[in-house]
Amino acid sequence: MNYKRVTSDINGNPRYVFHFFNFLNDEEKKGNTSDSYNLATKKAKQIGGKKYRGKDFGGGIVLQSYNIQDTINEIKELQNQTLCL
Repeated sequence: MNYKRVTSDINGNPRYVFHFFNFLNDEEKKGNTSDSYNLATKKAKQIGGKKYRGKDFGGGIVLQSYNIQDTINEIKELQNQTLCL
């Protein structure tokens, strides 16, 4: 799973940006890109994710994490969930 370390938040907590496709299963990736992005952000909110608004990474979702491996495992669990918009 690819991710990028970005600057820490105002309190010094480490943040990582993931591409929104990481939150979707293969079936969900086939749809409209805009709908897929909205679905991915909806899934990411369950674990504290938000849309990344930085200019250096389009289509990203940012998560605060002190244990990146646990965060990756949570994202993999979200891939298996099926949500509706």
